[in-house]
Amino acid sequence: MHRGLHSVALIAAIVASMVLATGVAAAAPVAAPAAQPAPPGPWGDFYDPPVPLPPGRNGDLIRTQPSHLAVSVGDLPGAATRVLYRSEDTHGAPTAVSGTYIAPTAPWKGKGPRPLVVLAPGTQGEGRQCAPSMMLNSLVQYHPPFDLMTEYELPAMDSLLADGIAVVFTDYPGLGTPGPHPYANRLALGHAVLDAARAARRLPGNGLDPHGPVGLWGYSEGGGAVASAAELQPGYAPDLDLEGVYAGAPPARDMPAMLDRVDGTLFAGAIGYAINGFEASYPELRPVVDKYLNDRGKRIVAATATQCDMETMQYGLQHTSSWTTTGQSLSQIMMADPTWRKIVEEQQIGTLKPQSPVLIASNVNDDLVPNGQVRQLAAQWCAKGATIEYQQIDLPPLLPGSVLGHGIPMVTNLPAANAWMVDRFNEVPAPSNCAAV
Repeated sequence: MHRGLHSVALIAAIVASMVLATGVAAAAPVAAPAAQPAPPGPWGDFYDPPVPLPPGRNGDLIRTQPSHLAVSVGDLPGAATRVLYRSEDTHGAPTAVSGTYIAPTAPWKGKGPRPLVVLAPGTQGEGRQCAPSMMLNSLVQYHPPFDLMTEYELPAMDSLLADGIAVVFTDYPGLGTPGPHPYANRLALGHAVLDAARAARRLPGNGLDPHGPVGLWGYSEGGGAVASAAELQPGYAPDLDLEGVYAGAPPARDMPAMLDRVDGTLFAGAIGYAINGFEASYPELRPVVDKYLNDRGKRIVAATATQCDMETMQYGLQHTSSWTTTGQSLSQIMMADPTWRKIVEEQQIGTLKPQSPVLIASNVNDDLVPNGQVRQLAAQWCAKGATIEYQQIDLPPLLPGSVLGHGIPMVTNLPAANAWMVDRFNEVPAPSNCAAV
């Protein structure tokens, strides 16, 4: 029953995005406030971490709170707990990350103890109100005038819970907790994913074996986050029994190519998320951004710092060449500037070997994450001897620039990804098609 209920949320997300894309395209950009408070809600001041953070290990719980799932019937799909846990940022400094752990009502009928999956969400936005752990408490979230959002990861969460698999969402740093969110930053997001698993395992009364199996699941930004986590895990979190990783459409290799693909699409405004996040993580980038962004570009980037996906679509179909002082696109500037180039090189995923099997999926006509760079990631991991199954999705072009070629495979590939993950927990030998990649 709860699979169908959570599908309502996906429909709501699609409808809302269409409304915003057509109804607010001409909205004027506004400057972001210097610091964004957490939105009011049943969580109170939960998302404001103590300063300084208490001493501890990565993955230690800072605080917890019961969380009510808005889409639920009786005790289905499970009991949710809001968590605030300790992690590391890009440079190894301690940081607080929020999330939600859901203990499923359904029994696990497979081999061994109940498994745990970390669900790394796709792009939610840059504002604190975009945290999945907040949106799980309401089917649709609205902050006037244009901030309409719903949690589109509910079908994936529901599918896993229905099989008796425990799920922990990570909000990533800067969503829920004070920002900026380090959007598409491989180290900050990879750490947050792995430490979410540790936090869930340390939660009292979680119904998990303390040494039980773990899986990672993500698509789009989440795909990049779990891909990073997969290759960081042997060195960063060897205590986790990582059985499998599903990385759908991971933006992994070529940041300028990603910007070129996104530039001018319905989701062009999300480039602002990346600029805000990288400026915060790499202060040496600030004078570069200030030099190359014109007044219009600065207003748009500042505005996106407090927005969720659908509000940011008001900047869709714009080209970043109209945001710059030189008339160049941001990808051209990124490749020409040495400070940017150094950061781009540091963000590449594929330099380390994952020890666990990985399923990588990509639509050949993905209009956000270039298929070629996803296939290249698979090939690089294969060359290092990793167990990789590369799954190419052959959908025809679907209104290029509308992001349908990126978003639809997230839904249509869900059953195959779920079956692959269940097989890993049931100790079925992991397939590999490296010879064909």
